[in-house]
Amino acid sequence: MKTSTCIAAALTAMVATTAAAEGVLNLYSSRHYDTDERLYSDFEAATGITINRIEGNADELIARMQAEGQNSPADILLTVDSTRLERAKAAGLFQPIDSAILEERIPASLQDADNQWFGFSQRARVLFYDKADVTEPPMTYADLADPKYKGMVCIRSSTNVYSQSILSALIEHLGEEAAKEWAAGVVANFARAPQGGDTDQLRGIVSGECDIAMSNTYYFGRALRTPVDGVSEKIDMFGWVFPDQAGNGTHVNISGGGVAAYAPNRENAIKFLEYLASDQAQDYFSAGNDEYPVVVGAPIAEHVKGLGEFKADDISLSLVAKNLAAAQRIFNEVGWE
Repeated sequence: MKTSTCIAAALTAMVATTAAAEGVLNLYSSRHYDTDERLYSDFEAATGITINRIEGNADELIARMQAEGQNSPADILLTVDSTRLERAKAAGLFQPIDSAILEERIPASLQDADNQWFGFSQRARVLFYDKADVTEPPMTYADLADPKYKGMVCIRSSTNVYSQSILSALIEHLGEEAAKEWAAGVVANFARAPQGGDTDQLRGIVSGECDIAMSNTYYFGRALRTPVDGVSEKIDMFGWVFPDQAGNGTHVNISGGGVAAYAPNRENAIKFLEYLASDQAQDYFSAGNDEYPVVVGAPIAEHVKGLGEFKADDISLSLVAKNLAAAQRIFNEVGWE
């Protein structure tokens, strides 16, 4: 394997060499962020590879690739959350790749054990609360099920992948029985029926519908960086906790991707994944979309850094994703809509 110095040099050469490659890259992406345009244009300028994009939600893109079969033009599937990436892997939509750059740059816990998908940015699953109403906020995910928080919690529905991921992680840590008890306790503490996205959970605190909400950090980071209606104007009322700092650490979700099983432009696809692991791209994930980089030592935007340092749960997301079916069953059993 190459040394770290050689890996960094190879990345720098790849990013800096304009028009070093030719051809196209067919990208299927469910990332819906306008700020990603810079990622794509910088890669095209650095390599001479033209990116053709098809965008949609993850389930639609997975279904499309399955229908296309061996005739699929897809080179890369890019999406969010390890459960979706694992679903695509289980459907035979990825292929394993051998990249010294990705192995060196991407932590083992944030990549597939078989090298079929890799995480490139991460978001922590954090507990936010109204500082005026909550003097003793929950410090762990387990605390969220404490009866003292009855009627106080806003959280997303069971059909959301972020909810599915946190429960899947708890299944891995605690076992199904304890995870089910936790889910039932959270349901008992609902301030309202689950609804909306993460920003809506934060707005629930502002409106007074709830005092505690679970959200990914980048939604709050966005409200710090740029005006977000219903959140930014009341930003000072929020406190937040990175859960489980004395235990397993805070759960993280990822945005990631892999090379499609029948990629017609396989080498270009690998170059693109390696580019996403470069310092340039890692900095952009943080500064442009308020996420945390996955590469150790990569730049973190000041407003994201301002949320505070935290210990992340280093459980393998590949293992977490395999608990998805059990998580959905538990949600149904405890009445988590």
